[in-house]
Amino acid sequence: MQDRRRVELVSGNRMVARGAVAAGCTFFSGYPITPSSEIYSEMMRMLPPLGGTALGAPDEISAASYAVGASLAGARAMTATSGPGWALMIETVQYAIMTETPLVVAVVQRLGPATGGATQGAQGDLLLVEHATSGGYPIPVLAPVDAVDCFVLTAEAFRLAEELRTPVVLLSDKEVGMTIESVDVASLPRVEVASRVAASNGEAYVPYRVERIEDVPAFAPVGGPRKATVTGSAHNERGELRKNDPETLRQLRHLEAKVLSRGPAMERVRLRRKAGAEALLLSFGVSARACRQAERDLAAEGKAVSVLEVLSLFPVPEIAIAAAIQGARRVVVVEENGPGLYASQIAPLLAGRELVRVNSVGRMIPPSAVREAILS
Repeated sequence: MQDRRRVELVSGNRMVARGAVAAGCTFFSGYPITPSSEIYSEMMRMLPPLGGTALGAPDEISAASYAVGASLAGARAMTATSGPGWALMIETVQYAIMTETPLVVAVVQRLGPATGGATQGAQGDLLLVEHATSGGYPIPVLAPVDAVDCFVLTAEAFRLAEELRTPVVLLSDKEVGMTIESVDVASLPRVEVASRVAASNGEAYVPYRVERIEDVPAFAPVGGPRKATVTGSAHNERGELRKNDPETLRQLRHLEAKVLSRGPAMERVRLRRKAGAEALLLSFGVSARACRQAERDLAAEGKAVSVLEVLSLFPVPEIAIAAAIQGARRVVVVEENGPGLYASQIAPLLAGRELVRVNSVGRMIPPSAVREAILS
């Protein structure tokens, strides 16, 4: 039989760019920042020959604003940054939430806060990206573990952004983004290009009208034949500025409901359950790879442990976590930040099980540290 594999050495960042193109991305704007700069350079290289637009911006605020503007005109748009750049983009991301504008933001984490360590890895931005909004409006956050995940989850981020008309974050980290590894690109899944629900012809267009609070309004591009009212201020379904009348408050509740109502459908995890295991390793990003090795090391010693890799950090995959902890006495959460940020989010879901945190700042967590936590 002919070998149809086509193996390439590629980084996670390059696979993010490939995933974006496969998902129909037509616009990219960015400002170079380590460790996400390779996404910037790859999109600059890949998009123009395909008829897309790739723009270098003078700063991260402009990069996010360009992408939002392009999306409002109908483009599938993305930008990429790291923690300091995300901090500058937050106001624009909130504008995209309020205006229900699809947007994908790839955030490749590095050590923080502030400028932090440009060449040091970390997993400290997950609460910053999820809880960046005034009012706590949810932002879907996907987290790849390896280069294949970078491709698949970037495409998934575009699907969610387009179908829900919302910003979506692909939260990678330095090691996942910059590590070069073997990928059989011929086996990558085929990507379905998602589309927004378009306004119907022959009907009066009301830009933010939804029948049910969890519905997604139909889209009409700015500059098209229909009048599209776009405002970041609190507004009613017609886009008219209002304060706290019932219709405007319903629109605000809708921004939350359209995401949370689809939370169960958005859950993405990988569970490797071992018979007789009393402990569950739970992790994401590069730290999940340490858990993979720790699982193998423990298995060689005759010790069973289950592993849950969380690919959709937010909305928190409560159903998947509840299923994964069945039979476990301890849940060991492994993440490269000081206080155990994701552990704090899932602690209420553990139903009295012992929670063990394995953390590190400024260096990756070795499999030996994970093993020791299981055996202690």
